[in-house]
Amino acid sequence: MGVDGADAFVPHPGGVAANACVIATRLGGEVALAGGAGDDAWGRWLRARLEDEGVGLEWFTLTEGARTAVAFVTVDHAGEPAYTLYDGGRHVTGGDRLADAVEAYDALAITSNTLVEEDERAATLAARQRAFELGRPIVLDVNLRLHRWPHPGRAATVVREYLHDAFLVKCNREEAQLLSGEADPERAAAGLLAAGAEHVVITLGAGGAMLRGGGLRSDAPAAPARVVDATGAGDAFFGVLIARLGRSDYYPPALAAALPEAVREAARATERWGAT
Repeated sequence: MGVDGADAFVPHPGGVAANACVIATRLGGEVALAGGAGDDAWGRWLRARLEDEGVGLEWFTLTEGARTAVAFVTVDHAGEPAYTLYDGGRHVTGGDRLADAVEAYDALAITSNTLVEEDERAATLAARQRAFELGRPIVLDVNLRLHRWPHPGRAATVVREYLHDAFLVKCNREEAQLLSGEADPERAAAGLLAAGAEHVVITLGAGGAMLRGGGLRSDAPAAPARVVDATGAGDAFFGVLIARLGRSDYYPPALAAALPEAVREAARATERWGAT
């Protein structure tokens, strides 16, 4: 169903990192979101809901005069989403404040969404470098939104630069193929590990998920679900991994232990409207 077939829309908070933070917080993780929104009705609405969930907002700012990005989401009969985006512009946390955020927490999680624009990419690179200097684990949720990039090759080139020294790289089957050039998930995982990632998790849709690297090898079958809306299922999956890694002080075997739970939470996310 497209926008022309909808007679009403219901607001839900969203955004890849925001969704993952909410799920992680609900599972007992201590997380903060660095970034922002416009200082408008939607931005204040979003901030209030993140605050209610317990997400740390010390480095989340509302920018005066800016508009908050809004996405209208419609789903087809299989629950697959389609997006109509109204971009509110970029909201980048400044270098010094971002460094403070990295120093205040035990790990850094990033997504490719902050690698598209030059200013956001520079801020993300600085945060990654500071995390590396401090010995903080770095986690990358690839989560490519190819419509934002000039073309897929450019996306792959940029994201590959962030694989090296990442404690964890999480991606889906298509993203793994784009980054590695390998269609087979096993060979794709091997390619990502060869590129410098310590651990790789690939989600496989109806095939569940797989973990490779660091002497770990684990597979989790898909969980049954009555799919209503698949929006944010990958974000829920990532939120579980963040929560369990954080509570284990980034003990690598916690990844294998968390994998079945992450698959189940992703399946549960498809049974409700909105990612969280």
